Amino acid sequence: MPKLKTKSSAKKRFRLTGTGKVRANVAYKSHMLSKKTQKMKRKARGTMILSDADARIVKSYMPYG
Repeated sequence: MPKLKTKSSAKKRFRLTGTGKVRANVAYKSHMLSKKTQKMKRKARGTMILSDADARIVKSYMPYG
């Protein structure tokens, strides 16, 4: 059987935890931060766990993840 390719965009943006959940960076944290509240910027630090519906899509992009 041929090997399946991993989507390059997915391997740059997501990684899997030990239990198989998908970890991603929080959105809306790159520019125009003066408009955003301090609470939003504080919550957007670090990473987040994707919802089950989104994680299923991302896992299809990373067959060996």
